[in-house]
Amino acid sequence: MKKNILFLLVICLVASCATKTKKPEQRSKLLKGFSTYYNTLFNAKDALNSEFTTRDKGHKDNFYAPYIPILTYEEQPLGSDLGQSEAFAENSMKMAEVANRPSGRSNSGVPNIPGGPSGNAPARPDGEQAKGATTLEIAEAKALKAINKYSVTRNGEEKNKQIFDAYMILAQARIYRGKSLEALDALNYVFTHMKDDKRIALARIYQGLAYDKIKDYHRAHETFAKLKGEDINKSYAKLLSIYYAESLLDAGKKEEAAKELDDAFELNSNRKLKSRIAYLRGQVLENLGQNDKARESYTAAYKYANDFEFEVKSQIAIAKTFNGKGDYAGAKNYLEGISKKGTYGSRKNEFYYALGLMANKAGKKEEAQQFFRKSLFEKVSDPQIRGLAYYEIGKSYLEKNDYIGAGSYYDSALAVMTYEPSKILLKDQSEYIKKISRNYYLIKKNDSILSLAKMNDAQKTDYFTKYIAKLKAKEEKEELERRRAERNKGFDTGDYSANSVFANGSSNSFEDFGVTTKGFYFSNTGTVSKGASTFKQIWGDRALADNWRFSKKMASIEDMKNEALGVTSAPNPRRFEPAYYIEQIPMDQGKLSQLKKDRDTASLGLGIMYQNYFTNTPLATKTLYELVDVKPEEKVMLQALYEIFAMNYEKNPQASERAKQILLSDYPYTSYAEFARNPKNKSFVKSTEEVENEYKKAYALFESEKFAESKDLIDQALQKYPKDALVPKLYLLNAFNAGKSSGKEVMILQLEQIALNYSKTPEGIRAKEMLNYLKSDLSFQATDNKGNAIPQQPGGAPVQPNTQNTGGPPMNNGKVQQQENIATQTLNVDPGLQQGNPAQQKKNDKSGGNKPASKAPPRPQ
Repeated sequence: MKKNILFLLVICLVASCATKTKKPEQRSKLLKGFSTYYNTLFNAKDALNSEFTTRDKGHKDNFYAPYIPILTYEEQPLGSDLGQSEAFAENSMKMAEVANRPSGRSNSGVPNIPGGPSGNAPARPDGEQAKGATTLEIAEAKALKAINKYSVTRNGEEKNKQIFDAYMILAQARIYRGKSLEALDALNYVFTHMKDDKRIALARIYQGLAYDKIKDYHRAHETFAKLKGEDINKSYAKLLSIYYAESLLDAGKKEEAAKELDDAFELNSNRKLKSRIAYLRGQVLENLGQNDKARESYTAAYKYANDFEFEVKSQIAIAKTFNGKGDYAGAKNYLEGISKKGTYGSRKNEFYYALGLMANKAGKKEEAQQFFRKSLFEKVSDPQIRGLAYYEIGKSYLEKNDYIGAGSYYDSALAVMTYEPSKILLKDQSEYIKKISRNYYLIKKNDSILSLAKMNDAQKTDYFTKYIAKLKAKEEKEELERRRAERNKGFDTGDYSANSVFANGSSNSFEDFGVTTKGFYFSNTGTVSKGASTFKQIWGDRALADNWRFSKKMASIEDMKNEALGVTSAPNPRRFEPAYYIEQIPMDQGKLSQLKKDRDTASLGLGIMYQNYFTNTPLATKTLYELVDVKPEEKVMLQALYEIFAMNYEKNPQASERAKQILLSDYPYTSYAEFARNPKNKSFVKSTEEVENEYKKAYALFESEKFAESKDLIDQALQKYPKDALVPKLYLLNAFNAGKSSGKEVMILQLEQIALNYSKTPEGIRAKEMLNYLKSDLSFQATDNKGNAIPQQPGGAPVQPNTQNTGGPPMNNGKVQQQENIATQTLNVDPGLQQGNPAQQKKNDKSGGNKPASKAPPRPQ
């Protein structure tokens, strides 16, 4: 027996020594796989799962962002040796994405109704200072250790199958840490040394995900599409459909993403995943304008939801996509019913908001506003919903042109909203509304004063008598309400109910605002201070005046309107006398003219703001035409007509026609009329040979002093070739024709139009230079053909040496002629032809080439 035991010990010793001398390539694959999983790889998986669990607990969906993510952070179940890669696929489907979603999805468009930012817990930045390594860093380090220690490579092929799982952990950890390029490096090892592994499809999925994270959407979609055409494991197909759909959304391919989400919904059987997929599909379809399909998808999301929050938000989404043609009464009764059941009662404010959206879609505007206001009276369960309810009420005020009311509700919405992008958008709108309201109420106030000023004494007395009658009725109503409120407090009726001040039976006649005191109330400064603070919280700041409960409970919208209109809220002892109001009407013509001028300027600004801030062209056009009808001063009139024409001549020529005709008939020699004749072109093609020839002919006529013929030829060329590259030069040559034939003033008008329309071209720049010179105060001594000075008349015009009619054409003003010559010679203005290529002209301008000649205009090259 002893010999047998000794023999066995010797064999074990020899075997042990032989194992230690083996090279890594000769190590046992079985033992290596066993020790890999139950040592380092197990720790790597545990670290990765720990990170996912932590992040899952911090995950909060944001239903106001354009899209929600499908995956959330749930615990990864650890798979056994058998089918472990399939477990990886299942785990990945339950993991939310660690890195933030790429910007491609968030920039897909701002919804009509403002929403909120992503609620996902952000990934830790690489530079974050923390105590020790993060769990993802631990997972990465453990995976690398397992690879370095237990990898068995023979003939370029990995023999330890557990190393595949190590590389999957390594790839996930790196992707979720934002190191997608390094993850691709790790995956390349798998494709090189484990290309025949049956789990290679999983590595391809992570490869596509890594490409998506670095926004290489072409390669990502190429990888996913190739896998879609292969026969892969069902678990992998589930994961693939989710990542592929989200990658398509990242790239902005909404139609393709919607189709892929259909596949993902059918493939996945998990209720939570199906619900999230359905909700995301509804968001995509809603963005595509397919509200009926989106509503069906949201209904499926509600059906499969296993989360209370998800159920509520799905119901709101269903209401938001109501098409207005369905059974409104049935849907309304359903939502009102569930809002009263159990825990749903805590979300009444959200359900009332949803009912308001549905009523809006059904065309029931008043009913919608009632629901939105009901939402405000319920307990807040979601601040963003409260803000959106304020927004909807403010929008209704805006539609009625009640800018004070709209601005007030928009400010309230800004105070409670939690979604930063929609707050920024709403803040801009609120600022615009405040600017518009200042102009709007200034116009109303000045119109009212000017109308009253036009009345005779009898009309004024009659008007204010009626106003005083309304004022008396209003104050009598307020007094009646005050007395009724006092009776409800216990006065006059012997009311000793809980609402009465006498209900407590105490001898203290002062109302106890949350404090109890013994003795005289005002003798204790502490109780007085606390009582005053509580009083302010309940009633706000109050003035010491009669009927303080009713005179000014708060700064109401009506009070703000009255303030904007200049109506004081403090009662005046003479408020029931017509003479009190008549005395305040200005009668001085200068003051009335200033009121009219301020009113017209405000109206011009109002029309421009309607267009610039809200792109409401019809309302802007209507406002500006109303201004034109009241005959403002010329400067304001010209600007209003220009704005009407500029905003309508392309899309709505009929609306701009009246403005154009007024400009051409009443103001024919202004730059605005020039613009109406030839609206600026936004794009030019390369110059053609025909246009170059036309320009040369026009120039030749100009040189021959046939200015009218040159002008006609240019007008024909401009009409025939409106987008040619030589258009600016043609206009500049025409300006010279105008200067020669019609004088300096007309030339200046045309140069102003060139400077306005073609400000960035060489012709526009030169036109500005000429304008600076021609408009200067420099004076010149006129000379004859021999250079002799011409005597000046007292008015400044040159004296003609021979006053007899010689039968020749009448001479132009000598000063105009000489100013044109000096301007063109001094500034080297060149309306001549330069190859007809805008790009070449720009290049020449930068390099200093093609400098203009000293005479104007020079011969075309």
